[in-house]
Amino acid sequence: MKNLDNLKEIRKTDKADMLGKVMQLSEMVRLGLKTGENAVIPAGYKKVKKVLYTGLGGSGISGDILKNLLCGKCPVPVFVNRNYTLPGWVDASTLVFAASLSGNTEETIAAFKEALSKKAKVVVITSGGKLRTLAEKNNLPVLLVPGGNPPRASLPYLLFPALFVMKKLGFTAIKAPEFIETIDLLEDLAKLYAPEIKLKDNPAKQLAVKLHKKPVLVFGSADNTDAVAVRWKCQLAENSKVFGFASTIPEMNHNEIVGWELLKENLKKYAVLFLRTQDDLPQVKKRFLLTRKIISRKAGWTGEVNASGKTPLARQLSLIYFADFVSVYLALLYGVDPTPIKAIDYFKANLSKQ
Repeated sequence: MKNLDNLKEIRKTDKADMLGKVMQLSEMVRLGLKTGENAVIPAGYKKVKKVLYTGLGGSGISGDILKNLLCGKCPVPVFVNRNYTLPGWVDASTLVFAASLSGNTEETIAAFKEALSKKAKVVVITSGGKLRTLAEKNNLPVLLVPGGNPPRASLPYLLFPALFVMKKLGFTAIKAPEFIETIDLLEDLAKLYAPEIKLKDNPAKQLAVKLHKKPVLVFGSADNTDAVAVRWKCQLAENSKVFGFASTIPEMNHNEIVGWELLKENLKKYAVLFLRTQDDLPQVKKRFLLTRKIISRKAGWTGEVNASGKTPLARQLSLIYFADFVSVYLALLYGVDPTPIKAIDYFKANLSKQ
């Protein structure tokens, strides 16, 4: 597909209407908040001393974003788990969020069972499946969210219920105006990035064109946008069907930066994005500028994506939302339907046979 302004061609290529799902993000935030607000959490959960969010893929990335949003502001440590097993320190003083949109993610089910055996305080976030059945059987809080969409197109259903539960437990000071600002901002951005907006006026379409036919490296900052960079990588993989890579500043300045010395012809094929927000530390801001100065001499193209919004929550969601649109438009440029994930379906089908 060569013309991102051809709505007829967009509908023809985007058979499962991923763009339509992306356009609904602000409403998903509303529903996610309502789910968290309506959750009944046992009083004993307020006594936990640490928090673990366990999940994979589109369900797991919500834990990373939750962790970053609470970093430096939460009185208890927050960790993310992506495995069949749990860390050895999980015990009765641990709050475990077990998140799986389908409710059938085998790693999450295994981790959930281990959390039960360790008598952890468990909250389940799911649309149903085995995880819901097991949680209800054990009289645990179940935050039911809508199913049907791919997990990568359901991030607010998994992030915002957990965030609101943390608020209920007194582990975050995020207030209602921040949620309202985030929803309003997402609604404004949806209008700006909508398929009806022509390429010349649409930043998401413009960036997709610049990333076309290039592997993409996305830089975030530690404990701020590193999880958002991973989200970009995953959206590029699942929606666009291309390699995306994520890296973190300042860590990469101590090792990875040296890797830009050789393989010059290969490096010229790369597009590099730097995710910027005003929440970065002053020294990190300097590191972004210097890193881009070095890499721009080697890469085929470099650019910045600047967050919008007045609060960290709104700013992180603005970067995430941009990735959703860009990755779908990039898929359309390649002429592929963003929704199918054949390699993942192959894995699940073959693992179930063993």
